[in-house]
Amino acid sequence: MQSGTQTHRVTLVGLLAAILVLGFGGCKQDQDPKTRTYVLKFGHLANEDHIWHKSALKLAELVKARSGGRLEIKVYPNEQLGKELDMINGMRASTVDMTITGESLQNWTPLAGLCAVPYAIRDSNHLAHVAGGPIGQAMEQAIIDKVGIRPIAWFERGARNLTSNRPIREPNDLNGLILRVPNVPLFVRTWASLGAKPTPMAFSEVFTALQQGTVQAQENPFALILSAGFYEVQKYCNLTEHVIGWIYVTVGETQFQSLPDDLQTILLEAASDMQDYHIELFQQSQRELADTLQKKGMVFVDVDKDAFKQRARDAVVTTLTPEQRTLYERIVDTP
Repeated sequence: MQSGTQTHRVTLVGLLAAILVLGFGGCKQDQDPKTRTYVLKFGHLANEDHIWHKSALKLAELVKARSGGRLEIKVYPNEQLGKELDMINGMRASTVDMTITGESLQNWTPLAGLCAVPYAIRDSNHLAHVAGGPIGQAMEQAIIDKVGIRPIAWFERGARNLTSNRPIREPNDLNGLILRVPNVPLFVRTWASLGAKPTPMAFSEVFTALQQGTVQAQENPFALILSAGFYEVQKYCNLTEHVIGWIYVTVGETQFQSLPDDLQTILLEAASDMQDYHIELFQQSQRELADTLQKKGMVFVDVDKDAFKQRARDAVVTTLTPEQRTLYERIVDTP
């Protein structure tokens, strides 16, 4: 009799254990929001040495400390969670939570294309007034409404500059120059209006094309000019700074709204501090990149930016949609 009772007790214990195990997966969801741990997966395309990754790690550090561990951000560099558009779609489907993205969002809202328009932004101060002011707020709201993801910070991107084997100081110097450009209609039309012969080409093909003379010039930020070794086949870096743009750190709107109010506040405040941290890293890296390129033999050439801007304006304006054009005019007019 006693043996049967013991067996009965063991069976009850086993049953209770099984119930606990089966129900454990949902237990986290049922916890008090003030004690529950929330985890956000943050994927991006840069490598571990890039300042985007360093800034993302800073954000993760800040939110974990300020939330007492209740909010964690796990950072996945090198496209571990997919390519940029894959991650955007993943955020919309709640399989990815955060990423860094910009003009690619114009697939959903045309206003996002203004993150990278030739001769719209004059310098870093102008960019801060635009991205950090009412225009930037309008763009961010359009991204929330049309894409379903929320920008929580912005990063300045390195200005695009023209490299060549002859100095380019004014638009007339471009006449007949065969110039590799990315396959972006706005870029093609802009450079054609300046007198060059723009040739869309995959980035991976550019070094060989420059080496063989298939193209005579290309345009990219300092970081890509250095990492791609273009200084080996191009003598001059002409400081056109024709595109000064920015990119957003974003979180899925559904994921953001699922956070308790206090964690939303912690995330937004930490993102603001991360943005300041990135500004310091960015300014330092730009100085270091410029110095390195010159040490490797590139000659930096100052150009007549106003002449380039005036010549390019019509091509830019006619390529933009009416909605984009209205905001572009506001950007240009911003002090």
